[in-house]
Amino acid sequence: MPVITLPDGSQRRFDAPVSVADVAADIGPGLARAALAGRVDGRLVDTSQVIDTDAQLAIVTARDEDGLEIIRHSTAHLLAQAVKSLYPEAQVTIGPVIEDGFYYDFAFERPFTPEDLEAIESRMAELAATELEVQREVMSRDQAVEYFRSIGEIYKAEIIASIPEGDEIGVYGQGDFKDLCRGPHVPNTGHLKAFKLTKVAGAYWRGNSDNEMLQRIYGTAWADRKALKAYLRRLEEAEKRDHRRIGQELDLFSVQEGAGGGLVFWHPRGARIRRVMEDYWRDRHIDGGYELLYTPHIALETLWHTSGHTDFYRESMYAPMVEDEQLYQLKPMNCPFHVLIYKDKLRSYRELPIRWGELGTVYRHEMSGALHGLMRVRGFTQDDAHIFCREEQIADEVLGVLDLTLSMLEDFGFERFVINLSTRPEKAVGSEEIWDKATAALKSALESKGLDYVLDEGGGAFYGPKIDVKIEDAIGRQWQCSTIQLDFNLPERFEMEYVAADGERHRPIMIHRALLGSLERFFGVLIEHFAGRFPPWLAPVQAVILNITDRQAEYAGQIAESLKNQGFRAEADLRNEKIGFKIREHTLHRVPYLLVVGDRELESGKVAVRSRSGEDLGSMALEGFVERLAKEVAMRGRRSLED
Repeated sequence: MPVITLPDGSQRRFDAPVSVADVAADIGPGLARAALAGRVDGRLVDTSQVIDTDAQLAIVTARDEDGLEIIRHSTAHLLAQAVKSLYPEAQVTIGPVIEDGFYYDFAFERPFTPEDLEAIESRMAELAATELEVQREVMSRDQAVEYFRSIGEIYKAEIIASIPEGDEIGVYGQGDFKDLCRGPHVPNTGHLKAFKLTKVAGAYWRGNSDNEMLQRIYGTAWADRKALKAYLRRLEEAEKRDHRRIGQELDLFSVQEGAGGGLVFWHPRGARIRRVMEDYWRDRHIDGGYELLYTPHIALETLWHTSGHTDFYRESMYAPMVEDEQLYQLKPMNCPFHVLIYKDKLRSYRELPIRWGELGTVYRHEMSGALHGLMRVRGFTQDDAHIFCREEQIADEVLGVLDLTLSMLEDFGFERFVINLSTRPEKAVGSEEIWDKATAALKSALESKGLDYVLDEGGGAFYGPKIDVKIEDAIGRQWQCSTIQLDFNLPERFEMEYVAADGERHRPIMIHRALLGSLERFFGVLIEHFAGRFPPWLAPVQAVILNITDRQAEYAGQIAESLKNQGFRAEADLRNEKIGFKIREHTLHRVPYLLVVGDRELESGKVAVRSRSGEDLGSMALEGFVERLAKEVAMRGRRSLED
């Protein structure tokens, strides 16, 4: 009979097969009430799962990451049940867990209204309170298709029909509602106590714009109401920081639908910030031993066959263009272009490492429903670089990339990071020996920096292990921007070589790395991180000089010119408006400093300085203000004097 080993190493013996719920009850009534699922020998299962052999078991509760995902998945089913209860003619499609919540897509004859959402959420609460038991059953594919067709759920039947014949289909039921799902789910709906429906949006069936438009209801769910309230506060703050709204308010960028979705137009003020970002990026890379490249936007389709992109990345590439009976394609990545430059001549081991960087614009075929401001676009400039080195140089090169990554991110104002190290997946190219060496080199680099990291076993790309760095913004959200990836695949595909010290030819190791990700997305993150209150080194306008009357207009213009001549981004607002009006307007534009000049300042040759937070910094000579501003610019995003 089964011996159950718990995470602390203790064991419990049973005289007959037991369920996960039975084991939780044997441990204690508190755990029995809290149990949402179990992890049996590493596999996540329902609490009803019966264990009939010796096994390792961890009880999953709402405190666990897995438990929170189960709550969200179960709440998505609760949403679908509530919609069907209120609007029987609606059809359910898919309802996955997403970051911080879930969504469910419905086919319904009319748009859902805010009043509908309130009614649905209220019905969800009623269903949860009845503590409906959640039960799993297994059907064959054909049985499941027949069942869902019989109840009029044609979308669900279509999903199941696409599953290979012979596969078992998991169906979860609660009350009179059944849904397709792999599970696991909460034991009963009473565990779903803290949820909120947040919005409705359109979504194409299966993400294809050629298909019909569905309605997507978004929601969030948490372990308790305290966590839900904290999240809703973050959501409210995130709404205030939405880069699309702030970008419009500050006239930074636009997405012109007349030119096509997902294509970014940088307006003059946004372009000023981009120029600062690009100049900084180039300077740091040149100082770091990189040479800069420029490569074309298109190439023969055969190049993408050689690189493997047409095998593994075809769906994200635009269709080929025909020229002189040859096919060309827009580049989705810069990597093969850098490889071609490497292969332009035979390299010696003495040349390695070679570090090449490029701000290269690439194009990805994104579905229209996935596009989102600057965060998901079709054309973007990749902060890209590639290092070609020998095996024994990997550790030093990765360490150098990590130093550069963290230093640059800190200059942009980020202080907290989450680092993942992803290792060899089941399907991979390259020998186990080189994978082990490469992974050890990545670990060594992280540990030598004293960096904590999460090990993602089997999460590497098929062509090599990688380090991913997530930045945490001002309201605690994490953004994946930086990545360092080792590649054994492209050097093999392109037959890259260098002549070693022994005169033999060897394959170099290729390191792909992006520190900011894409300029567009990183700019969007910056807007939301700072809520548009950019530190002075990035601000499109660093100072505005405001005259009180026409008598100071010439003096205000002279100050603006002086600041411009010293390399600062300054403007004079000489409009015939009240000074209070002008101060409010430029404060709303989040200008770091407002320099007010009246008769007193004109006579003394000084300026009255205000910060954008409204603090009166007093009257000072222009030289004193310049010293203050220069000091802030030099600090970049590492805590401004205003903080």
